[in-house]
Amino acid sequence: MRLDGYSVLVTGAGGGVGQGIARALAIDGAHVFVATRSEKGHAVAADLTESGYRASWVRCDVTVSQSVVGAVETTLHETGRLDALVHNATSNASSQPHRLEDVNDALWRDHIGVSVTGAYHCASAAFESLRARAGTFLVMTSPTGIEGSATLPLYATMKGALRGFAKSLAREWGAHGITVNVISPLAYSPAMTAAIEADPAMEGRLARRIPLGRIGDPQMDIGSAVVFLVGPRARYITGQTIGVDGGHFTSL
Repeated sequence: MRLDGYSVLVTGAGGGVGQGIARALAIDGAHVFVATRSEKGHAVAADLTESGYRASWVRCDVTVSQSVVGAVETTLHETGRLDALVHNATSNASSQPHRLEDVNDALWRDHIGVSVTGAYHCASAAFESLRARAGTFLVMTSPTGIEGSATLPLYATMKGALRGFAKSLAREWGAHGITVNVISPLAYSPAMTAAIEADPAMEGRLARRIPLGRIGDPQMDIGSAVVFLVGPRARYITGQTIGVDGGHFTSL
């Protein structure tokens, strides 16, 4: 059961996990709307269309309500439907280590604006369209949002908050046939790649903590999970945090 005919909007799809998700969805037949604040997403969408898949770039700043509304309207204008929205966008500062004593209000607002307020804007803008399709709303979290982090406390806080938001939406939106789930991925990303380049031994240390012995691939591992959750085979799964992490967490 492929995703032919589906329309899916993915925020933060200009690179890393978001790009992998967009590619997996497009390869499975969906028309993917690559939603990014910068023009990085244009190249992602162009690469997909040049490869014969259906993809469009839409500029979207998730911290601005009307920008998200505009992205949803573009999706509806081009395809007439919105089957799923995947909120993957995070602050550009999300991978920069910090301590609580170094945090100021501006940094706090930046993190919460993209992750949590962004999720709220996405949910609000997409609700009517998702209800019409009995669609899917997915939120990407992180292992740090489950276990916390001494070096990325703001990122961990926002990712943890997203779990509560998604669980609440799952309970509210279930009556409308909309499924809402959270994916906690452990996969290569630009931030992780940079950290490994700075400390090559890190890759081995992390892999040893994963029962399957490797770090996930954004497209093949994380993207494939998103394809499943967006599709009809996952219609009875909602309100769940699903670890796509090689067994890193086994008690979600």
